[in-house]
Amino acid sequence: MAIDDRRERERATRRRLIVTTARALAEAEGWDAVTTRRLSTEIEYSQPVLYKHFAGMEQIAEAVALDGFAELADVIRTAGSAADSAGDALSRVARAYLDFARDHPAVYDAMFTRATTLHFATQDTPPQLGAAFAALSDAVGRAAKESDADTLTEVFWSALHGLVILSRTGRLREGYDSARLRLLIDQFTSGR
Repeated sequence: MAIDDRRERERATRRRLIVTTARALAEAEGWDAVTTRRLSTEIEYSQPVLYKHFAGMEQIAEAVALDGFAELADVIRTAGSAADSAGDALSRVARAYLDFARDHPAVYDAMFTRATTLHFATQDTPPQLGAAFAALSDAVGRAAKESDADTLTEVFWSALHGLVILSRTGRLREGYDSARLRLLIDQFTSGR
């Protein structure tokens, strides 16, 4: 039994190394630089070892995305818990979301822009995705006091995602980030 435990720990360690290395390469050079050949060179394991853990690059990127969702959930919960009021919590959560996307662009891409088999809002939604949505929904629900917090959260999340992508691609005026965020928060907190 001890040998099986050790093998499972080694397998988990190799899997973690693959995901961590893919993430680091993607953040440094973009997802096009992350190939199974490059990963096998970087981690000093053969490509067949990679394929024992992942069917291909899509599954490796999904593993990075799942880690990203877990991290985003933690970031959102932490930001919301440091607030004095529901409106302040929503503002802090939104800022934390935007900062996460800015600081981890390749992870954010794995989470939201790469093709994936990850499903949102279904029976087979991975817990990491559910946790990120729940953390965001908590802040939105407290601030807006809506009976359908999930739909409102989807709209808020969509707005944040739009700000991330449009800002990243230079499609929004520079210098207005704070004003846009303040307007978004006001729309979700005023008159409710």
